[in-house]
Amino acid sequence: MGLGAKLLMPSEQQALPGRDAVMPVPEQHFVSGRSLQPPFPEGMQQIQFGMGCFWGAERRFWQAPGVYVTAVGYSGGYTPNPSYEEVCSGGTGHSETVLVVFDPAETTLAALLKLFWESHDPTQGMRQGNDLGTQYRSIIYTYTDAQAEAVEASRVAYQAALTAAGYGEITTEIKPAPAFYYAEHYHQQYLAKVPNGYCGLNGTGVGCDLPTLVTLDG
Repeated sequence: MGLGAKLLMPSEQQALPGRDAVMPVPEQHFVSGRSLQPPFPEGMQQIQFGMGCFWGAERRFWQAPGVYVTAVGYSGGYTPNPSYEEVCSGGTGHSETVLVVFDPAETTLAALLKLFWESHDPTQGMRQGNDLGTQYRSIIYTYTDAQAEAVEASRVAYQAALTAAGYGEITTEIKPAPAFYYAEHYHQQYLAKVPNGYCGLNGTGVGCDLPTLVTLDG
C-alpha cells in the first residue's frame, strides 16, 4: 500500500479481516503496577485519546495527576484484534490510541482535555508531524454523554485559540468510544522500558484556557 493510500480511511469492505484471538495483555502497568484491564476500581472513569504515536502520548497521561492507569491500543477502525503491522499498513482504519482511566476525585476531565489539546497539533488530519497515516489522526473517544458535551465545548474553545494564532480547523475525530483493542505487550509503557525511545509528540504552543474548561466537569 502506497503512502497516499495510507492517508485514506479504508471502507469496511476493504479492511483487513483480523482475527478472533485477543492480544495477550500484561497483567500490570509497567510503571504503576496496576491492572491494565477492567474491572477498574469503582468510581473510575475512562476516555480514549489519539495524538499520533501512542508511545509519547501514553507517557504524557501516566505522568498526569489523578490518572489511575493507562494502556495503548488500536481503535476507530474495522479490523478485529489487529496487529501493529496491520494497523501500520493503513488497512484496518484504526488509530493508535491511549486508554486513560482516571479518578474524578483527584483530577478533572478539563485537566485531561487541556493536556490533550496542548500536547499535539489537532489540525493536521491523517498525520502528526513526520508520522503519516490514518493511525496517527487526532482522536477523542468518549464513554458518556456528559463527556461528549465537555469535549465538544473544549473543541470550540480551543478552536478559537488556534484560529487567533493562525492555525486551521481542528480535525480531531470525536465520537462515542468504539472497541479498544490492546496493543502488543512491547508497546505498553514503551518509553518507561526504553527511556530514550522515539517520541514525536509536539504541541502547537497555543495554550488551552483551563479556567474556561473547568465549568465543563459539572
